[in-house]
Amino acid sequence: MTDAPARPRADLRRTAERYRSTPAEGVETRHAFSFSGHYDPRNTHFGALLACNEELLAPGAGFDEHKHRDTEILTWVLEGALAHRDSHGHSGVVRPGMLQHLGAGSGVTHTERNVGGADGPVRFVQMWLQPDTFDAPPVYGLRAVERAADGLTLLASGTERDAGTGALRLRRADAALWLVTAGPWQPLPPLPAAAYRYAHLTVGSLGYRTVPGPQGGGRSMVPGDSVRITGDAFAAPTAGGAGAELLLWEMHSPVSYG
Repeated sequence: MTDAPARPRADLRRTAERYRSTPAEGVETRHAFSFSGHYDPRNTHFGALLACNEELLAPGAGFDEHKHRDTEILTWVLEGALAHRDSHGHSGVVRPGMLQHLGAGSGVTHTERNVGGADGPVRFVQMWLQPDTFDAPPVYGLRAVERAADGLTLLASGTERDAGTGALRLRRADAALWLVTAGPWQPLPPLPAAAYRYAHLTVGSLGYRTVPGPQGGGRSMVPGDSVRITGDAFAAPTAGGAGAELLLWEMHSPVSYG
């Protein structure tokens, strides 16, 4: 999908619909978009988002050294700890409540592994965003996230609006990543408006109406489900009995090639 549809839409994708791959021993990946050996020409990206992978690494497992270029890579750990090391001397351990950003720029190789000595898996969401600045020096950032009291926490952004905040800086001037939270049976806080919004539920459950008003159909989400939102679709989102946490991409333009 490259252009916003003529009418608002909330396109729900269930976690069971994701393409599953096992690229290495002890590694399981569930892909939201075309990736590696799985190609669907109708599902290559949404907005500027190129990948949203659910990853599960068993103890001792991980991704051996591999290369990226001109990609903004954001990693959010849900369980366990992930060890990162790259060819530009950056290293870090990402734990729940922390966000990692790797701006691959002109090229970087790295490894990602379940932290040494772990007796359980590491489970995380990794998202790839197309930058609007290319062939730049690679950059790395890791931050512990202090959640905002209003339930809308800015995690990373490339917008001028968010310059000077504690958010990790993205190399895309019209995109931002948010953590959205709500208590049991509570509505989500007002969400940022954008031409393209991508919501990925990580914890709890969520209900919403496809569009505002009586014509909007009711939908529900469980962890791993995602919604691709255009216009004012995704109305009245409300957490279920265990509350809700979701990652929300705010994107004001789509992928651009050439």
